[in-house]
Amino acid sequence: MKIKQLSIFLENRKGRMKKALDVLENGGVSIRALSIADTSDFGILRLIVPEPEKTKKLLEDNDFIVKIGEVIAVRMPDKPGGLGMVLGILDKNNINLEYLYAFVEEKDEMAIVLLHPENIDAGIKALESDGAEVVSAKEIYGL
Repeated sequence: MKIKQLSIFLENRKGRMKKALDVLENGGVSIRALSIADTSDFGILRLIVPEPEKTKKLLEDNDFIVKIGEVIAVRMPDKPGGLGMVLGILDKNNINLEYLYAFVEEKDEMAIVLLHPENIDAGIKALESDGAEVVSAKEIYGL
């Protein structure tokens, strides 16, 4: 139930994110979800893509620094309180969340939230035991 996520380190300079996205486009990589975080010196572009290992190599071959990590995908209602319900499960189980990002699904007014708790396995266990719908990598990657 773990989803592989790419973290691409980008210098804070004009055109660097566009170059990374051009590499992905030219490589035929479909982005399923993304998030960007920045500091004054660099940004971290986090991506969910169907073939993370292949995409990591593609980016590294084009002079990008890339790390593969893991996140949890949880389906939730796309309505007020949906995210609060998911976060409440983690809070109730004393699981610290480092970051999250989300996207809306096209079907049934649902959304997917990608969570990165300090302990991925404990997060999955808590979410599943409290009835959250943890989504498989295969479904997220669109395979």
